[in-house]
Amino acid sequence: MKAVTPKEAFNLCKEGAIILDIREDYLSAYKQFNIDLVLFVPKSKLQENLKSIPKGQLLIIADTSGIYSREVCNDLSEKGYNVCCLAGGFVEWERDGFPISINQKERLSGSCMCQLKARE
Repeated sequence: MKAVTPKEAFNLCKEGAIILDIREDYLSAYKQFNIDLVLFVPKSKLQENLKSIPKGQLLIIADTSGIYSREVCNDLSEKGYNVCCLAGGFVEWERDGFPISINQKERLSGSCMCQLKARE
C-alpha cells in the first residue's frame, strides 16, 4: 500500500484528493485537519458509511499516527477505492506545520490517561 508524506498529501489535496480521517470522535474533536477536502468517518463506523465515501477521487487515509490507516487502505482498496495512507497520520501532519483547526472546548485534561475528561 502506498504511503504519502504530509507534504505529498497536502499537494495531492490541492489537486482534488480527499483526506479520509478515520480517527474516532474523542481523538478528532480537539484537533482536526483544516483543508477543504476532508471527510470524517470514524474507523468503527466505516463499514456502515461506505456509501458516503466517493470512489472517483483519491482518498488519503489518515488516523492519529498511521497505525490503523494501512488496514483501512487495504480494505477500501479491495472494495475498488483509490487509496493511499498518510504516513505518520495526524501527528506528522501537525508536526510538519500543515493546517489544523483547534476546538478548545474539546480539549481534554487529567493527570493520567485513565482520568482524562473534557475541560470546562
